[in-house]
Amino acid sequence: MQTVLVIDDDPALRDTIGLMLETEGFRPVLAGDGKTGCKQALTLKPALMLVDLRMPGLSGIEVCKQIRAAGQKTPLIVLSAIGEEMDKVLLLEIGADDYIVKPFGTRELLARIRALLRRSSAEETKVVAFGEVEVDLTRRVVTRKGEELKLTRAEYNLLTYFLHNPDRALTRDMILNSVWGYESFPNTRTVDAHVVRLRQKLETDATCPVHFLTVHGVGYRFLP
Repeated sequence: MQTVLVIDDDPALRDTIGLMLETEGFRPVLAGDGKTGCKQALTLKPALMLVDLRMPGLSGIEVCKQIRAAGQKTPLIVLSAIGEEMDKVLLLEIGADDYIVKPFGTRELLARIRALLRRSSAEETKVVAFGEVEVDLTRRVVTRKGEELKLTRAEYNLLTYFLHNPDRALTRDMILNSVWGYESFPNTRTVDAHVVRLRQKLETDATCPVHFLTVHGVGYRFLP
């Protein structure tokens, strides 16, 4: 169960968010002021934090700065009220990852929480697995059933592009531009040929692929 720390001086909002988190399977920890919240953040090391921007005493801005200064990389969403100046520059300065403007719907907040947790989890995970395949992104090693596979540079780059864009319909032009680049611009048959090779090396049955799928009239879609 992932812990989410909520730091907000509005008790009604704090309790509402806490109830929503608990209902969705998180472990909420609630703090009513910045000083208490900062201490809890450094002690608990939660999976994610929600911090109100403007609070009496230790403000949300100072909370964010202190947490980052302590070397804590916990994903952080700032809660700001309508009319408060909250731009990307300030976000970067205080070390926040995202922000949401009050009043907000619980579904929107939950979606942002889940998206940020997925993103931070992906950054920490250097080994990606699907089917019988494991890809060690740090060592650039691809194995299937525990045996290392030999992939060309283009094949590996195409594979990692698919890994970073799961369940998306990708056109051949998108793949060409991202994997091969604009300067060395081969034709779309190059994409088709490399997808065939990935299927042969990574699919259980290359004639009936379940991961590298053809999207007719568009291109391809990767399903982990």
